[in-house]
Amino acid sequence: MIPAVLYAVPAFLLLITIEALWYRYRPTDDERGYEVRDTVTSLSMGAGSQVVGVPWKLLTVLAYAGLYTVAPVQLSPTSVWTWVLLFLADDLAYYWFHRSHHEVRLLWAGHVVHHSSVFFNLSTALRQSWTPVTSIPFWLPLALLGIPPWMIFLQQSVSLLYQFFLHTERVRTLPRPVEWLFNTPSHHRVHHGANPEYLDRNYGGILIVWDRLFGTFEPERAPVRYGLTKNIDTYNPLRVATHEYLSIWADVRATDRWRHRLGYLLGRPGWQPVR
Repeated sequence: MIPAVLYAVPAFLLLITIEALWYRYRPTDDERGYEVRDTVTSLSMGAGSQVVGVPWKLLTVLAYAGLYTVAPVQLSPTSVWTWVLLFLADDLAYYWFHRSHHEVRLLWAGHVVHHSSVFFNLSTALRQSWTPVTSIPFWLPLALLGIPPWMIFLQQSVSLLYQFFLHTERVRTLPRPVEWLFNTPSHHRVHHGANPEYLDRNYGGILIVWDRLFGTFEPERAPVRYGLTKNIDTYNPLRVATHEYLSIWADVRATDRWRHRLGYLLGRPGWQPVR
């Protein structure tokens, strides 16, 4: 099974090239643009995630198919209401997937890859985790609702395609109704910010209404400082992919108390035991 997003890769590369040239020949003082080594790292992380993701995709197919076969009702793909349910359920699943990967350190260790660049451009969208298995549980309820697995995969691809275009500084804000309902480049810049007021905000995929509903929305006000609160200062893809796992391992080995070990694994990033 070939993920639908792979078919969009040539378009991604073309748009990245166009945006990079746009930054080069029409620079502004308040945009970071591109840096060659950073872009190469992002592209390497994206390529690696696709290779690593093949066996996990097969496991996902089996999991979705198994739950779909035992679902109390199997919904019809020809019904418009099935597609409406799929759109909302997929976007809600993405919100909780995304939020949990910021709030649980073991999950953050994979997702931190996407936040490791101090630049914010279309190539940043391709800087993806090499541990995709952590996403599987969040979409299992959709199969149990009776949504055909192929529809779930298709909607996931639609969401990823939409989110590619969120990674740019060149689009400032969109009309107010769009900004209120949908995730936009402005909202997603906030999500990638290391500013204290921007941390752990704006988790939405296509819609931003989940953030408004669950209290995690923050509008873009102050200029965004991209990257991590403690940047790793490396362009080595292997280091980018594994650095937080290594940090977790070091913290777990440094204590002999199981409560602290669990805190380092399942607590929020930055968790420390009370002294």
